[in-house]
Amino acid sequence: MPESAPNPTSDSFSTWRRILWPVHRHEMRKLLPILFLFFLVTFNYNVLRIMKDTLVVTAKMSGAEIIPFIKVWAMFPSAVVMTALFSFLSNRYRKETVFYALVAIFAGYFALFLVLLPVQEHLQPQTSADWLARVLPSGFAGLIAMYRYWLFTLFYVMSELWGSVIHGTLLWGFANQVTRLHEAKRFYGLYVVGANVSGVVAGQVSIALCSNPFYPRLPYGKTAWDQSILFILLSVLAAAGIAIGLFRWTVNHVLTDQRYYDPRDAHEEREAQGKISLIDNFSYLLRSRYLLYIAVIVLGYNIVINLTEVVWKHEVKLLYPNPQHYNLYMNQVSSILGVLATLSAVFLAGNAIRVLGWTLTALLTPLLLFLTSLGFFGPFLLPAGMLSGLSGGLSGSLAALPLIVFFGTLQNCLARTAKYTVFDATKEMAFVPLPADMKLNGKAAIDGVGSRLGKSGGSVIHQGLLLLCGTLSASAPWVGLFIVITLLGWMWAVRALGVEFAARSQAQR
Repeated sequence: MPESAPNPTSDSFSTWRRILWPVHRHEMRKLLPILFLFFLVTFNYNVLRIMKDTLVVTAKMSGAEIIPFIKVWAMFPSAVVMTALFSFLSNRYRKETVFYALVAIFAGYFALFLVLLPVQEHLQPQTSADWLARVLPSGFAGLIAMYRYWLFTLFYVMSELWGSVIHGTLLWGFANQVTRLHEAKRFYGLYVVGANVSGVVAGQVSIALCSNPFYPRLPYGKTAWDQSILFILLSVLAAAGIAIGLFRWTVNHVLTDQRYYDPRDAHEEREAQGKISLIDNFSYLLRSRYLLYIAVIVLGYNIVINLTEVVWKHEVKLLYPNPQHYNLYMNQVSSILGVLATLSAVFLAGNAIRVLGWTLTALLTPLLLFLTSLGFFGPFLLPAGMLSGLSGGLSGSLAALPLIVFFGTLQNCLARTAKYTVFDATKEMAFVPLPADMKLNGKAAIDGVGSRLGKSGGSVIHQGLLLLCGTLSASAPWVGLFIVITLLGWMWAVRALGVEFAARSQAQR
């Protein structure tokens, strides 16, 4: 008989140990590899997140207005296809095999992108795109840019899907599967720390790789920026390979021990996998009020963050039109964000759940988004004379732009900090008390398609406002109004879900 693990509680820890590292010695073998997996997968997510924005926003005849069109006309259908592929693979193979296959698909695409990038000018449909620009209204500029730079559009889609599929569905699904409820309250905050530390590392690695001069002896690229893309994507491929190896080692050498994972749980999970289909995913979502509350929370976050980020990236592009400068600035923001998120994860995420409870902790994110959005959208409503006074006498756009970029950066850092700590931890904890079939199918629907629907919803709003207002800056006050409405619905769903989460958790004790 395998040795049974003791019933660990946080009562045996000292005060600082309970705050910083609430892990028993015998649990280290299970925690550390999963923690490092979060680091590797999120490292790629952070690197790709900045790279995809830089490529599409700073392209010659493009801008931030391309993002809403990509998310509606490319991202949402791609997310549906990827969810169907995940369901197809899950019906036929073990979860470990699905992980290897999907990571390999993404890695293969990023390797192919490096092959196609040097010949991108020959692949762009410049003639037909120019014709569309002449016959369509100016509000369709983003749609035309999406078509013109289809190679960058596809890169944007695959980079975004890495976050939702590999990080959101596969990795968090794996953590939910193997982490017991009494471990989740201590481990999930640490998982988030590992993910946040990767943001700092990813930002600094990207800054270092983007700061190199052009190497004429290197047979790749025509500019220093082209070579920076090569180096950055090679680091992504290396991290993906290490993640596959570490995942395999964890499954074969850690989870075979019943102290860390009960085989009966694995059997239950395999039985649930056999029932998966895309229709079943949505059926579970529509039949369960509990899952619908989680879906509203995910939709709310993605709508709000999409509405604010598009306006912010537009302003940053105006301040830093050069792609290398834009990428450097965004990676500096990513590094700062990683530091803030790590400190918050260590001192806030897990401890907030233990002290405040699930509901109050889950409410922190929408409340913080409300306050920071006031600071960001406020300058769009201020008179030009007041902006000039605040910025030392500068007039016109020179007065507004630095101020808006500053508050937008502050809003983005604080909002992302909340997302990577209390939001992710509370959202994932909400899945833990569910039966295996609801946990697997509901999470696939919510993370795979629900998050895309939220971002697409925000993008639809942006597209409508662009057609009515003409520019992203002019539509900003109306964007703020939609954000307030969405936040109210989000907070209602949190309170309703908190009641049911407490009841289900109590029933499992």
